[in-house]
This record gives sequence, structure tokens and C-alpha cells, in this order.
Amino acid sequence: MKKLTHFTSESVASGHPDKICDQISDAIVDAALAADPMARVAVETLVTTNRIVLAGEVTCKKKLDYEVIARKTIKSLGYTKSIYNFTDKSPISVYIHQQSPDIAVGVDDGGAGDQGMMFGYATNETPEYMPLPLVLAHRLVERMDEAREKKILPFLRPDGKSEVKVIYENDKPVAVDRIVLAVPYDTTMTNEKLKVALYEKVVKPVLKKYNMKAPPIENVIVNGSKGKWAIGGPASDTGVTGRKIIVDTYGAFARHGGGAFSGKDPTKVDRSGAYAARYIAKNIVAKGLADRAEVRVAYVIGQREPLAKAIETFGTEKKPLADIEAFAWSLLDLSMPGILKGLNLRRPIYRETARYGHFGRTGFPWEKIVS
Repeated sequence: MKKLTHFTSESVASGHPDKICDQISDAIVDAALAADPMARVAVETLVTTNRIVLAGEVTCKKKLDYEVIARKTIKSLGYTKSIYNFTDKSPISVYIHQQSPDIAVGVDDGGAGDQGMMFGYATNETPEYMPLPLVLAHRLVERMDEAREKKILPFLRPDGKSEVKVIYENDKPVAVDRIVLAVPYDTTMTNEKLKVALYEKVVKPVLKKYNMKAPPIENVIVNGSKGKWAIGGPASDTGVTGRKIIVDTYGAFARHGGGAFSGKDPTKVDRSGAYAARYIAKNIVAKGLADRAEVRVAYVIGQREPLAKAIETFGTEKKPLADIEAFAWSLLDLSMPGILKGLNLRRPIYRETARYGHFGRTGFPWEKIVS
């Protein structure tokens, strides 16, 4: 395979419109699973100027207050000022009903809640077993959020994006070449001063943590559209659940089956199948069996067992592929009930997945390394 010379990935802040939607949808998933571990959820959220729309299907033993869940989530993300033209007080429309009985009958028997292909990936180029460009992109927007919330940079406002270009030699990351940051801010200050502040308080601390030298400040772009960005969030860009699937996974470093995660209970294999594949891929690499691994699975709606499963190590394997496969398939029963039980997925752990990526972060069962 042709060796990498550079790679670029992006991430978005927790207050990005699409991520607002993902977090509201996953807050509903958590509320449903907290009330009923067997609950079924498929909820989409749309946000725009001064408006929130919730739609989808929920089957739960307890009645949920969707408006309260949505407003609490929006408030936690910093959208509390009328100047944003979108707040926790904005009008909400709810169009949520029960899951189709035609789908439910197959899932009730332990079958997958949908069809599709899922991919899991891992690489040894970072401690998180994730690609460095994406890890840095996530940490940059996370640090921007922290700087706003803790008033380290009090002039920042909710929303934001990052993009990181990393130079590779012999398929190993060696330097950060370019960084792009976008964040709305109080325009009583200049974009030039904003750039210096972000460089000192965001870029340098994040790259230092990963033993990477910060590129010169002239290689950092801040608010590239002529510099000024006063109001972010849904008033400037409509958001919808499930539109950041590459940010959520591997930053385009690995393939993607096309299904989003947020707003779905774990019987939906778009979510649980992808988590299972990541778990297996990460453990292959953590075990030292390969430098990189991609695990792929496919499912049929209503059927328990995967339609297909395979492993790709991109020529980096340290053991025969047969040995790697024997280890991998022993880690987890890839039937639908096997994944739910093996990773203990029927519990409220999903709101936190909906920002800064679903992978490469501690605390989630699919990130556990077996001894």
C-alpha cells in the first residue's frame, strides 16, 4: 500500500448544531434506558433559529418528558443568552410515537434492530489507539469548550470546529503542519487577539500533551471566513442528529458503514455493532498482534447472528492472520444478545458519547482492554 505523507481530520465542539442534536437524542436514550433497560429508542432532533423539533419512536415502560430533557441539555451547553437566537427556552415541537410492531417482533426475539455494515478500527500511533489527526482535533475543540466554560477565555461563545493536518513519514505521524480553528466570540475583541489567545491557551497545551511541537502561529487559521464570527449555533446553521458520523468514528482514517449512532438504543446494530467492532480491533492492536486493525461486520434486521465478519491488518500483522482471527472472535459473542450482554449496553451511558467522538475515550465498555 502507498505510504501516507499527510492526513487531515476534523472535529466539532459540543455546542455545534449537529452535536446539540446528537446530545439531545442521546439524553433521551439515556432517560429511556434508566427507566426501562429494554426500552427501544430511535429519535431524531432538529434545531434551527429559536426552534427545536423532536421526532421518532420510543417504546418505554415510563412516560418521558422530552421537553425537559431537551431544555436541560441545551442549557448545559451554554445556550442561555437571547443574543444567540437559540436558548433552553426556545419553542419545542414533539413528534414521537411507539416503535413499529413489524420491527419490534424481530428485535423481541433477540434479532438486530436494523440491517447494515459496521467497521471498527484501531492503530498504535496514539495511547488511545486512535489516529493522531482525529485525536488532536477532538482535544482542541474539547479544550476550547473548557476554556469557555471555565472562563479561561471568557469571550468565547458556544459552537466551534477544528481541523488538523499531520505529516507522516513511513506511515508514522511526525509533525503537525496546519491547524484550523473556528469559534464564535464577543467581537469587542479582534480576531488577531483571539488567534493569539487560542494559540497560547488551546493549541500549545493540547499538542504538548501529545509530545508534538505546535506549528508556527502563521500556520494556524482562526475563523477563516474573513475572521469575524459573532453568533454560532443553530441561529447560523441548522443542526440534525447523525450528520457527524466521521467525526464520531475515525476521522476518515477507516471505512464507515454509513449509519449514525446517536438517538438509537443499543439493539440498533448501527451503534452496537460498531462498538463491538471497535472493541475487537482495539484489543488486536493492544495485544501487539498488529499495528493497525480494521474489523468489519454486517447484520440483517431481525436476525441474531452477523451476516459476515472479517479482519484487515493492512500488512502490519505480527502473527499469522489465523491466530489473530482466533483471538479476535474469542473476545466477544457477535450475536445481537451477545454484544448487548458482553458490553453491558442496556444502560444510560450514551449522552457522553455524543461529543468528542465515540472512540478513544476512557469509561466506555468498548474501550476496555482485556488482560
